[in-house]
Amino acid sequence: MVATTLLLALLAAGLWSFRGVGLSGEQLVRGTEYAGQFLARTVPFVWPTVGETLWLSALTLAIVFCGTALAAAISIPVAYLAARTTTPGRGSGALGRFLGVTTRAAPDAIMAMIFALVIGQGALAGVLALGIHSIGMISKLTADAIEQIDEGPVRALRAAGASRAQQFWGGVWPQVLPAYIAIVLHRADINLRVSVILGFVGVAGLGQQLSHAMQTLNYREAMPYAIIIFVLCVAFEVVSALIRRSLLGAQPAGRSIAHRLVRRVTSDPADASNVARAAASREARVRQGRAGRIPWTPDRRRQAGLIWGTTLVLAVSVVIAATQGSSFAYFWKNLGIAAARLWPPSLAQEKWGEVALALLETVQIAFAATLFAVVFSVLIGACAARNVAPNPGVRAGARLTLIVIRGLPELLLALFFIILTGLGPGAAVLALGIGGIGLLGKLVADSLEEVSPGPERALTAVGASRTQVFAGATFPQAVPAFVGHTLYLLDTNIRSATVLGIVGGGGIGYMLSSAARINQHELLFLLLCVLVIVFLVEGLSSWLRRLLA
Repeated sequence: MVATTLLLALLAAGLWSFRGVGLSGEQLVRGTEYAGQFLARTVPFVWPTVGETLWLSALTLAIVFCGTALAAAISIPVAYLAARTTTPGRGSGALGRFLGVTTRAAPDAIMAMIFALVIGQGALAGVLALGIHSIGMISKLTADAIEQIDEGPVRALRAAGASRAQQFWGGVWPQVLPAYIAIVLHRADINLRVSVILGFVGVAGLGQQLSHAMQTLNYREAMPYAIIIFVLCVAFEVVSALIRRSLLGAQPAGRSIAHRLVRRVTSDPADASNVARAAASREARVRQGRAGRIPWTPDRRRQAGLIWGTTLVLAVSVVIAATQGSSFAYFWKNLGIAAARLWPPSLAQEKWGEVALALLETVQIAFAATLFAVVFSVLIGACAARNVAPNPGVRAGARLTLIVIRGLPELLLALFFIILTGLGPGAAVLALGIGGIGLLGKLVADSLEEVSPGPERALTAVGASRTQVFAGATFPQAVPAFVGHTLYLLDTNIRSATVLGIVGGGGIGYMLSSAARINQHELLFLLLCVLVIVFLVEGLSSWLRRLLA
């Protein structure tokens, strides 16, 4: 009952938001007429040189690696404080959760603007923005993993007189490490996509080149950069999946193009592999007992190579990122100048109404995009579910559609729709809506496949049609999970709507971008307004999820 009520409330809010953003069928039809003209202006492509492509790709990856590594290091103590099983007390637990929520709520593109004021535009501003924003997600998921560990090793160490630090590093961390590695790699994948948006606020790399090409209406140069970014994202996902398989000993379970490729390339007969591993393990233990040292087994050599390789990549990334203009050399001097520009936050009284409307538009973009994604996710996700799809061909086609959609960065979609429909919230709704289909559609398909088959069989036995089985047994069981996934998407869309506004997607993001160039006192005021909205939506979403639990 609660889930159904929430679903109806979200539907009503989405319909209200669609009217508010002014997205109409006529606008979409008019946009399709422009599509042919736009595509004609993109060919023939003007590709950058091989050297320029390699350098920009290396610079983009360097920013991503440094930012993710910074977040990974800081997230460990934050997760330690936030987890209920390890926090020293209530105050420290509240501090850990506050740090996680605050860093997660602040949009990375806005932080990049502020850091650019303090240390100048360049790689370092992007590293700090990605790093601080990533702390929220990495620390939250790591804290969740800490709370789910087996308490036995920790109790044993505590009984032996181990200190709190020894209990953590000896009993907690070895159990959390596999999940922590997977979380960091996943965040690095997200940061690579986000780095494109940072290019529009001055951070060097592929995103900055794409921004310059789009702003000068040079679409023949812009499209090659968009293709390079897409290929780089897929390649990074392949490498990430291979690293997870090598370090954690498990095949990637996702259904993306990269994960499917990794499973196809690295598939081995399971039984033979398990037997070989067991034999190697026994032989290693025998050799260790004889020689009194840990032998260099193939697994150990591979893991050591990955560890040293990661260290080398990080060192090279720091060197590459350091070639850009931003620097800490005049940090304190620039900090004073930036603080004077930002503080106190202020806004002219005649603009209050304009800001309120912009904030409302941002919320409407998020709700409308969520509704758009929900409608199509139910249709495509149902066709992608094994127990709902009419035949394997339909299921394979639906899964392929979701994979292709998930591979498209939302920024590229937003830029494309801005060209077709013009500046404004409509482009952001379409970009976030289509991007949400890829995520929500997969979650819907998984939720439908996980329902209990009993009610489905009962309806089938009494002669119910496929549609009646879906409406009467399959979907009602999946509604609570479906609402939970929808709330997660809405929470994400609030942040994304703010960021897409920077590139012309309407809402408060456009005002933030203007204030960053003209009046930084307004920038801080608007940023605080965004944080309040994000905190309110996140609190509401958490409360609703607790009702569903």
